[in-house]
Amino acid sequence: MSKGIYSKIAQMLRCSIGIFTTTIMTNNNEAFFETLEQLIREHGITIDRPKGSAHPRFPDLIYPINYGYINNTQSQDGDGIDVFLGDDESAEVVGIICTVDTVKRDSEVKVLYKCTEENIQTAVRIMNNGPMRGILVRRLSGSNS
Repeated sequence: MSKGIYSKIAQMLRCSIGIFTTTIMTNNNEAFFETLEQLIREHGITIDRPKGSAHPRFPDLIYPINYGYINNTQSQDGDGIDVFLGDDESAEVVGIICTVDTVKRDSEVKVLYKCTEENIQTAVRIMNNGPMRGILVRRLSGSNS
């Protein structure tokens, strides 16, 4: 066979693998967010830091969005899975923020529940302050109800 044919076969395989990988990632993405929604439906949310309240250890940090946790769950730090509760009553889980904290030396997931785009950007800004860094993982378009 000529090099051109090998090249075409390799290109077709890469394309097929890319489609397969995208499908798996899409299915896993949706299943992940559906599982978070199930936890919220079954256990509820407690807002222990309402919008406008100060952080218990860092009084200069005033929460511009409701912050709490999913009841009866456990995160990396031993507390409940953290949640930012936004202002969009029609939304459900719209994404997560994965964080790394150099002071606590841990990583966590913060759920973005009922968040508008403004709520999301506010939460990302809060999670990228001081010794903490976070990245946003959005739920794929058309996946939430």
